[in-house]
Amino acid sequence: MACAGSFDPRMAFGQSVAQPEPRTPCAPNSNRCQSGGYHRQLVYVRMSPNTIKIMQPVTVTVYAGVDVAKATLQLHLQGRQAEFANHTAGLVQLCQQLKTVPHVQVVCEATGGYERPLVQALHQAQIPVSVTNPAQVRAAAQAQGQRAKTDRIDAALLTDFGQRYRPKPTPPTTPSQEQLVALTQWLTQLVQARALAKTQAEHHEAAFVCGRHAKLMAHYQSQIGAVEKQIRDLLAQDARLQQRVECLDEIKGVGPRTAWLVLAHLPELGQVNRQEVAALAGLAPWTRESGTMKGMRCIGGGRPEVRLALYMAALSAARCNPVLQPFYQRLRAKEKPAKVALTAVMRRLLVYMNHQLKALQATQAITKIQPPKIP
Repeated sequence: MACAGSFDPRMAFGQSVAQPEPRTPCAPNSNRCQSGGYHRQLVYVRMSPNTIKIMQPVTVTVYAGVDVAKATLQLHLQGRQAEFANHTAGLVQLCQQLKTVPHVQVVCEATGGYERPLVQALHQAQIPVSVTNPAQVRAAAQAQGQRAKTDRIDAALLTDFGQRYRPKPTPPTTPSQEQLVALTQWLTQLVQARALAKTQAEHHEAAFVCGRHAKLMAHYQSQIGAVEKQIRDLLAQDARLQQRVECLDEIKGVGPRTAWLVLAHLPELGQVNRQEVAALAGLAPWTRESGTMKGMRCIGGGRPEVRLALYMAALSAARCNPVLQPFYQRLRAKEKPAKVALTAVMRRLLVYMNHQLKALQATQAITKIQPPKIP
């Protein structure tokens, strides 16, 4: 039996290695290896041809951190730094440099929209990219004692984050999904602006101001109607997205606007389990316990746009949904606060929406497998 230190990589592929002669004999130790006086004997190791055939090469992913700013892109790749302009020409140069390294994966942060052209360019160039949560990257940096923050430091930290945690690549989105996100964001802004104008209406006394305010409210209403019409036209061009919206619209308490917002900001709906979908929406309570201390559990994180849409849907479902109404009343009978009971309704409603979309996908898969009937 060979010692651990006597391995030669050439033996693994059946190559012969010369065996040196021992100079001074020495008794073997308890591990059956020769002692220091002996030259350790090398053993022939040969692999079966079948074993060599089934061996798969190990692919090593090279992570590249890209710090995204409004005007620049800071790249950290294999210990080197490079800066590119955050526009079309700079993105082309960045992709060309990344293609020179095999098995490269880019790691960047979600920066509120400035990362979208980068992600689209990388997907078009077929370079995997992971869009990470900035809070997680900052926490990893603080765990290493890194308190300074510059573009070059952040790019290096993103590379280190990828090497340590190996984030999954962010899947590309369809053009319909991107348009739905843009339209729903604009719709939300219009609705919030109209609500703000309504609260200010009671303080207007001058006739001129009241007249202008009425025109402003009419303008908001017409803009909201135009955006909703544009969303319906978009859904009419995408049959799959239209079916998902109709599936959610059938749930009592969920209207078309809620379905649009949830599908726009939570495209994973119907593809994950109930725990994951609750965590993505920020509806999973955080446990706060230490020793004898039992802290209050709170929700947070996730995607606030989804919680905003589900809040109004939960209010309606707590009154008219035949399943969620008794659930809400049962929680209130146990002296749960109204907001706690309503949050529980939001989570159960989201889990049910996720279940319905899973059932829809299963039905569509069965329909595709069945052969067409011959008349």
